[in-house]
Amino acid sequence: MTHQVHAFEPPERFVAGTVGPPGERTFFLQARGGGRLVSVALEKVQVSLLAEKLEELLTEAQRRFGVDLPELAPVVGDNEPLDTPVDEEFRVGTLGLAFDVDTATVVIEAIAAGEVEAEVELGDEDDEDDDEDDEPDEDLDRLRVRLTPQATRQFIERARRVVNAGRPPCPLCGQPLDPAGHLCPRHNGYHR
Repeated sequence: MTHQVHAFEPPERFVAGTVGPPGERTFFLQARGGGRLVSVALEKVQVSLLAEKLEELLTEAQRRFGVDLPELAPVVGDNEPLDTPVDEEFRVGTLGLAFDVDTATVVIEAIAAGEVEAEVELGDEDDEDDDEDDEPDEDLDRLRVRLTPQATRQFIERARRVVNAGRPPCPLCGQPLDPAGHLCPRHNGYHR
């Protein structure tokens, strides 16, 4: 089966966003450019870690390569909803980050989650090492985006706003509070 690489170098728009009410949100990365629109689903924690690691990548690029980083803008950037239709191309399993020194751009690659098949092998144990040379992600769809440091900063700020726009955390245990409350482990299961 062939895989697709959705490359946007650079995109017209690349954002993190959600669909659904707090507590039931589905998180997406969405890239638009050249008359194409690609949306990939991922978990909230992946969006949060992506923003954190992108910030670290920019800081390291500045330290090691002398890249000029834009200042944090006091003006709120792209705050528009996701473009419609939001059709999930695939669910993200792996995120990859790189900094291209030649073009001074950040490369983000979202790779589809692989189909994990439970196999029971019977017979010789010598066959176990045969698959070690195969690249597991070669046959998986991917979204590749190339951003300037300024566009990366804008993505980071929006991603943080999207993650923080969910349900407020319980002050005792940190788990999200539902509108009807939640069973707090710090109160031995009593509703809060």
